[in-house]
Amino acid sequence: MVQITSDAEKFIGELLEKNQKTGYGIKIYLAGFACSGPQFGMSFQEKSGEGDKVDKSSSLFDMFYDNETEEALKDCVIEFIDDPNFGTGLTIRDPNFGGCSSCGGGCH
Repeated sequence: MVQITSDAEKFIGELLEKNQKTGYGIKIYLAGFACSGPQFGMSFQEKSGEGDKVDKSSSLFDMFYDNETEEALKDCVIEFIDDPNFGTGLTIRDPNFGGCSSCGGGCH
C-alpha cells in the first residue's frame, strides 16, 4: 500500500473537484524505469478496472493500480511539492532508493 501525505491528498482532492471529477479516484501506473528508479504516472479514473487493486488509504478518493505497479510502489510516498526549482505538483518518492552513480546519487 502506498502512503500519501495530507498535503498531497488535499491537492488531489482539489484537482478532482476543479476538473469536475468528484467521486473519481486516481489510477497510478508504472510508466518506466530511470536511473532514479521506477517512474509513475497518474490519471483520473472513475472506478477500478479489470485487474486493478483498490487502495482506500485516502479518505477523499480511491487509488487504483495493477500488481506490477503495486510492487514498485512498495514503501513509496506520494508527496506534494512546491519548490522554486521543481515547480508545484506531486511526486512519488521511494525512501529506500538512494540514487545512482551515473547522476551523482542525488536524484529522486
